[in-house]
Amino acid sequence: MHPVAITEASRDTEGVTSPRAGLVCPELLAPAGDWECARAAVENGADAIYFGLERFNARMRAHNFTEAELPKLVEFLHSRGVKAYVTFNTLVFENELLQSEEYLRCIISAGVDAAIVQDVGICRLIRRLSLDFPIHASTQMTITSAAGVEFARELGCNLVVLARECSLKEIEKIQLTQVNAGIALPLEVFVHGALCVAYSGQCLSSEALGGRSANRGECAQACRMPYDLISDGKSVPLGDKRYLLSPQDLAGLEVLPELIQSGVASLKIEGRLKSPEYVANITRVYRQALDKVFAQTENGGNVPETLRQIESASRYDLEMGFSRGLYTGWFRGINNQQLAHARFGKKRGVYLGEVKRVKGAKVFIDLVSPLKPGDGVVFDAGHPDQDEEGGRVYTIHSHSTETALEFGPGAVAFERVHAGDKVWKTSDPELDRRVRQTFSSDQPQFQRPIKIEVHGRAGDPLTIVARDESGHVIQLDSALPLALAQKQPLTTERLREQLGRLGGTPLRLDQLTNALVGPVILPVSELNRLRREIVAQFQTLRSQPKRWQLRSPSAVETVSRNERGTTSPNRPSELVALVRSLTQLEAALQAGVSVVYCDFENPKKYTDAVRMVRDAASSAEPKPAIWVAPPRIFKTGEEWILNQVRSCEADGYLARNHDHLKFFAGDRRIGDFSLNVANSLAAHYFKERFGLERLTPSYDLNFAQLEALLRNSPPEWYEVTIHQHMPMFHMEHCVFCAFLSKGTDYTNCGRPCDKHEVRLRDRVGVEHLLKADIGCRNTLFHALAQTGAEYVSRMIELGVRRFRIELVNETAEQAAQIIKRYRELLRGEITGTQLWRELKLVNQLGVTRGQMERAES
Repeated sequence: MHPVAITEASRDTEGVTSPRAGLVCPELLAPAGDWECARAAVENGADAIYFGLERFNARMRAHNFTEAELPKLVEFLHSRGVKAYVTFNTLVFENELLQSEEYLRCIISAGVDAAIVQDVGICRLIRRLSLDFPIHASTQMTITSAAGVEFARELGCNLVVLARECSLKEIEKIQLTQVNAGIALPLEVFVHGALCVAYSGQCLSSEALGGRSANRGECAQACRMPYDLISDGKSVPLGDKRYLLSPQDLAGLEVLPELIQSGVASLKIEGRLKSPEYVANITRVYRQALDKVFAQTENGGNVPETLRQIESASRYDLEMGFSRGLYTGWFRGINNQQLAHARFGKKRGVYLGEVKRVKGAKVFIDLVSPLKPGDGVVFDAGHPDQDEEGGRVYTIHSHSTETALEFGPGAVAFERVHAGDKVWKTSDPELDRRVRQTFSSDQPQFQRPIKIEVHGRAGDPLTIVARDESGHVIQLDSALPLALAQKQPLTTERLREQLGRLGGTPLRLDQLTNALVGPVILPVSELNRLRREIVAQFQTLRSQPKRWQLRSPSAVETVSRNERGTTSPNRPSELVALVRSLTQLEAALQAGVSVVYCDFENPKKYTDAVRMVRDAASSAEPKPAIWVAPPRIFKTGEEWILNQVRSCEADGYLARNHDHLKFFAGDRRIGDFSLNVANSLAAHYFKERFGLERLTPSYDLNFAQLEALLRNSPPEWYEVTIHQHMPMFHMEHCVFCAFLSKGTDYTNCGRPCDKHEVRLRDRVGVEHLLKADIGCRNTLFHALAQTGAEYVSRMIELGVRRFRIELVNETAEQAAQIIKRYRELLRGEITGTQLWRELKLVNQLGVTRGQMERAES
């Protein structure tokens, strides 16, 4: 999909262009972790599927496809009128660029329809390899605004997958901004499946807790684990609510009309780790719903009633497919009371009711949903992290007020089942069999529409022009001429009957236009031959791989040669301190730090911070400089925050997202770690395109990966963070609001974040600090600070001269001690080992090794 100029548009009442003119039914995009999932998606109506290869994709635990399988997979999909998108949605390290180029050449040569990409450097690499191969900006790029979409367009992307946190109103504002600018990129949104509680591309929990990076396809699902809430040092009683960071699963069925009206180009189903039955089930539900709702929207029908019927008929299938509870996520805005029910973080299914009593080998419940023998159930005692009782129902006896369930011998330990336990149906073999039948046959089950025009007159051949929805057009002439019909001429009905016999093929006749002149006839055998030829030619046309441009010289080697650099050996090393309070700022200034960054929860305090630094500058030499940090995420309507940040008139600003790059374009800027710079191609783009003074490498890089980056690009470009509490989760979900108030968002929560210090205690007893920013977004910081102190001398040899330490909630005394020791380290007065042992830090740069058990998917 390429940017398109907008030539016609309607206007809404406020005089801004509306994207609602000329609606197009969105593409339905389904996941595929293996061949069975691909067939399940195709046979249930997916317009496109997305899948990964063995490396460089964000679901490394999926089976994934091999490079050798790629041509065959693409041919199968295209023959069925389905697009193929390869996920290349991870960060790529410097020493992987050559292998990435090989992968990309394979992908482009195979004729796939697009690559879904996170890494800015990989986008640059693709454009050096091919000018026309489509790039889809992954949700891992954390695009939340029109400026983010503009960033992706300038980078060469052809479609943007928005962050899941974007509401319908925000999506429409992004669309309006694009339309009013006269050029637009298609937008894609997730419509169903698991919700990440942290912004994709900004989650560092897996590496901080388990040494596995979500930005490298190895998410450890720390959000699905239980946590205790500690407020002001005391445990907050929350009953059975322990899964404080586990959102319900996204279900966008009820907002389909609004999504269609917003003009989004693609609706994406999450689930590359899910079963083929899940893929088939969810794809089928959304295919049927999308077609019905779009038809009603186009024809001015009763959309609400149609939607109500669809939801009523589909709810059971969606819950049985996979459900931690179903919710519209952020589509309707922020509701922190609804997003995470916090009772469990794993699959449940359909709620059946509560246990009323247990008598012998019978369990009596107040049944509220359908249940039949053979179904599997689980008894939920409110401790989902422990083993739970459950089994397949053997017999069911219904009474007036309760239902008795019996199980097979030894299936359930009844002494562990108690009155009040919740009962969930977790398995429905009959539904699984029905769903599996949709994709287990060798014959095509889902047929894509074609349109046929029939032309001719007596004495001439019958001419057929056929078109499919992918844009293929074929024209056929009959071998025999048309004859005058004495009786039974070729009416529209007879033509549709003969040409529409497409059973067992991937095609179905949608529209037929009869342009025959006069009463004419043709033998049925010839019509049948033409019908078979239509099918054969479409199959041939569709199966041909797309031919994208592909340059032959190595793009990586050319770029690398041009981007290496050196640093003057005589230039002294410099320590930068990032502080999060005025007391820490004062301690940093007294300790002699010449450059400080302020990252305050309330930007109003930046004016005081600047004044404090300016006062210190009158007596200090060298004069200290102050840079301030806007919030890590920006959304449409939050320009006031950026204006407030700029009003302090600091020396410069940390650019943390696409809007910062644009808003502070006339100011001094340093790119922060959240830009996810992991290779020299990305670094060069940010340096040259945006004029950033320095870049902070991604926190995903360990020292070996950082060293490769420093060797292949000018080391003076970089400022390396060598001390920080890893910012694990960065979330739209506000834990303060959800569990310390009854409010839904900042308008009615009472701002408990201003009144309480909150920590989340994990299962091994470590308490991690939670902070809220001005936009009410939460960051959970790792309790233990980590350090790269042992690598500092080596980095200095490589040419790095700027080192950063980040404070979180340290006291002024602690801050002064930390700064003192790091300044001694840079002067060579102590070793890195002495530093981390004295300060009791975790000795690791980048990825931190810790304890993490893999949560259930």
